[in-house]
Amino acid sequence: MNAFRKTLIAGCVAAASFAPAAHAEKFFGASSISLLHSADYQYVEFDPDGDGGSKGEATYFTFENLTVHNWGGTFFFIDRDQPRSSRDGEDNVYGEFAPSLSGSWLTGKELSFGPVKDVMLAAQYEFGGGTEANNYLTGFGLAWDVPAFTYFNTGFYYVNNSEISDDWQMTVSWGVPFNLGPALFLVDGYIDWSTAASDHKSEFQFTPQIKLDVSNFWGEPGVLFAGVEYQYWNNKFGLDDTLVDTQSSVSALVKFHF
Repeated sequence: MNAFRKTLIAGCVAAASFAPAAHAEKFFGASSISLLHSADYQYVEFDPDGDGGSKGEATYFTFENLTVHNWGGTFFFIDRDQPRSSRDGEDNVYGEFAPSLSGSWLTGKELSFGPVKDVMLAAQYEFGGGTEANNYLTGFGLAWDVPAFTYFNTGFYYVNNSEISDDWQMTVSWGVPFNLGPALFLVDGYIDWSTAASDHKSEFQFTPQIKLDVSNFWGEPGVLFAGVEYQYWNNKFGLDDTLVDTQSSVSALVKFHF
């Protein structure tokens, strides 16, 4: 990773950490733990005829933390998957830390235009997984004002990969609540698309969740959710169909916020 990318990541974190107290304001902060289970996950298995991969069952345990400030925000998660059998691979721990810095806060000028609410400096650190990767993403993001959505963000990154050639990534994330009578729901998720390079394919992930706010029924909305996650993952890990099939998985989901 060159000096510029190191400086940009450090700058995002340092600006957040050392902002004068009189000007720094925290709007929101929350943590959660969740459990996902599916029998539709795809694992690597070589097949020279182009029908690689094997379908397997696993449970994922995930911790997440989100903060929103006037200077930007942070998002952190770490998860561990436990395959049901050794055939499906070993347990893996994987995590990401993503700070962002508001361009409006940094410049003291409103950078909103049209449906764009703000322009962000963005960085991300990815670690762990089966290859024990250490990847560094740097770029910028746009926060959009979309009716009915709690948030709708896009990010554009240069990715310095530790195990494969560098590439580019686009990320879209969203969250929209709705209700059916007394039942409150939340639909959120993300899309990741990354470019191909000499040693890997272009990847595409589409991962929405639909969750029922179960705790709302006893007067504590936003605490306990239950629902499903769908994941479509083409060229998983940047591998072609001789090694892994496209994943199309439906997972049962329980999530507790605190």
